[in-house]
Amino acid sequence: MASALPEIVFDVEALVALRRDLHAHPEVAFGERRTSLRVASQLREWNIDTWTGIGGTGVVGVIHGQLGPGRTIALRADMDALPMEEGGTPAWRSTFSGAFHGCGHDGHTAMLLGAAGWLSQNREFYGKVVLLFQPAEENGGGALAMLADEVETRFGWDEIYGLHNAPHLPPGVFGVRDGAMLASCDDVLFDIQGTGGHGSAPEKCRDPIMAAAQLICSLQTVVSRTVDPAAMVVLSMGSLHAGTTPNVIPASASLSGTLRTFDERLRAQAKARIEAICSGIAMASDCQISVRFANGSPATVNHPEQAKAAARAAERVFGSNFVKRDIAPLNGSEDFSEFLLRKPGAYALLGQGGVYCHHPDYDFNDDILPLGVKYLIALALDRLTTE
Repeated sequence: MASALPEIVFDVEALVALRRDLHAHPEVAFGERRTSLRVASQLREWNIDTWTGIGGTGVVGVIHGQLGPGRTIALRADMDALPMEEGGTPAWRSTFSGAFHGCGHDGHTAMLLGAAGWLSQNREFYGKVVLLFQPAEENGGGALAMLADEVETRFGWDEIYGLHNAPHLPPGVFGVRDGAMLASCDDVLFDIQGTGGHGSAPEKCRDPIMAAAQLICSLQTVVSRTVDPAAMVVLSMGSLHAGTTPNVIPASASLSGTLRTFDERLRAQAKARIEAICSGIAMASDCQISVRFANGSPATVNHPEQAKAAARAAERVFGSNFVKRDIAPLNGSEDFSEFLLRKPGAYALLGQGGVYCHHPDYDFNDDILPLGVKYLIALALDRLTTE
């Protein structure tokens, strides 16, 4: 039986107001200047040691326990918005054109701030808590930017935890599993160079559209004929651009798609197969075909001990009946995976209901804000109760 939580009291209305202010002023990758300023100002108001400009626009806070040395845990929240227009009409609707908190990072930031405020006033624990407010999760560059800025070396955590809202789960349901939680993600970008000419004389051309068609069909074998049928690999083509008029064969074409899997070995295998297919189609079509992989993030793979710790803390907040340990992994991706490659940790989901993330009518569910705050506090206390 999990032990009871200490009394956790904080100003929920103020936290909701902060979340809605962030929602109304969204900032996209590496442009989170107002957001960072708001976060840093609040941390300093609570006498939390604070650093800014980490990885560009990231913020780090450190809360030292009063009971002496011990474990150091990191809690991470992402701060950036999506580069898209908001479709909904809440009173706190985005005031910035082309920017929208359509994935709930405003809520994640508010939850971590709520936990930071309480922990700053209740330091009866060993060790310390590192608060990571990360920029640029949506384009997959923020975690690596913070790591390149030596955030891990400078702040030296032993383990790290992340939390994301989950519209596919009912409000108040918590999910965490051992192993893969989210898939890897790679943009796959193809460039085909041929020789253009009149459509009536194809023999004088090297047709990139024909090469593109063959390439799309052959790429389907990456999944169907290369990997174990029981394994999860997805390769989907999302764009094809070539030509401008019916009677001209263009000189070039471009394709782009997405590659996802839960297994780094399969990720490397699929990339190698894609490159081999490009070489074969290039030879057969007499075109030049190049491929590159961009905006990649590895699979988000939880460490068993830390996943267990996350579940144990969640049971103290939600109750054991509302904590799912057998939750299915998702094909979405997260650059929190970069942190998990380097130190043990766990990534968890907090149900919120509603439309899915990235939908134009999405909004973070403020009813789950207190639950997220209490979970982060319970997790910190659980991991820092001994030296």
